[in-house]
Amino acid sequence: MNHNITIMLFALTGGILLSIQGGLNAQLGVLLKNPLLATLAAYIFSTFFALVIVFFSTKEMPTIQQVKEIPFYLWFTGALFSVLGISLYYYTIPKLGISTMISIGLFGQMIFSVIAGHFAWFGLPREPADIKRIAGVSAMIIGIYLINKK
Repeated sequence: MNHNITIMLFALTGGILLSIQGGLNAQLGVLLKNPLLATLAAYIFSTFFALVIVFFSTKEMPTIQQVKEIPFYLWFTGALFSVLGISLYYYTIPKLGISTMISIGLFGQMIFSVIAGHFAWFGLPREPADIKRIAGVSAMIIGIYLINKK
């Protein structure tokens, strides 16, 4: 199978899994009456599962020197944004419904990713915001409207 197709299938599967976890953890947040408690539970168990996977799959750990070269802010800023974003998902899914929340959430990701890619933020490859990308974002706006039209 073509390597790019495999990577795209991985991305598709990741999106499906994130939608499933969003629905399940939003339900947990409703039952706990607190989306932040659901987020905390998710991250505690995520840490456990990640440790198990790292234990069985990692052949070589980074050296102390490699760890020292990582900018300090990279250790916590992604986690902070993750907790805030996931908590907002868990809060909004029961209020909006999963398809509405996921469509609006993906739109936010798409808009930001097009801007970040255009300016090559975060040290990632530059992806110019050409007419095709802008047309794709416009198509998403239409799709979100259609998904959410009552």
